[in-house]
Amino acid sequence: MLLAVWFGAALFFSAVVAPAAFGVLRSYGLPNASEIAGAIVTRSLSAVNVAGFVVALLLLATLFLRRSPVGRGRIIAEGICLGLVALGTGVGHWVIAARMRAIRAALELPIDQIAADDSRRVAFNSLHGYSVNALSLAMIAALVALVLMARGARQ
Repeated sequence: MLLAVWFGAALFFSAVVAPAAFGVLRSYGLPNASEIAGAIVTRSLSAVNVAGFVVALLLLATLFLRRSPVGRGRIIAEGICLGLVALGTGVGHWVIAARMRAIRAALELPIDQIAADDSRRVAFNSLHGYSVNALSLAMIAALVALVLMARGARQ
């Protein structure tokens, strides 16, 4: 259930919160709309990533305590998926997001006002892509783990 709740929160964040924050703030024509939206999204994503990391580690720790007729292969597959959730959310939070925050802090202007071809903006945009990929990997792995868990519960 913990993994399903986290998956739902991550999906809601990705499909609703992040696009809405940028869309609404940009609709007001503020010169630093992306900077404000980015701050909202960064704070929200932090909660999603840390929660995913903790849930994955908790489920990994209890994975082998379960007494079920589930085959060894399924347990290993669940463990790999949960490891990928922990890896994606951990790297997303403590590596990628940390580097993005460092770039933002080093800028003398809001990110919106930095030229698109500026090396810092290019690096920031690249890190954003990695962040999306890390969360996507974690979400796909969580979905696969949920399916494996559900199939195991029926046996």
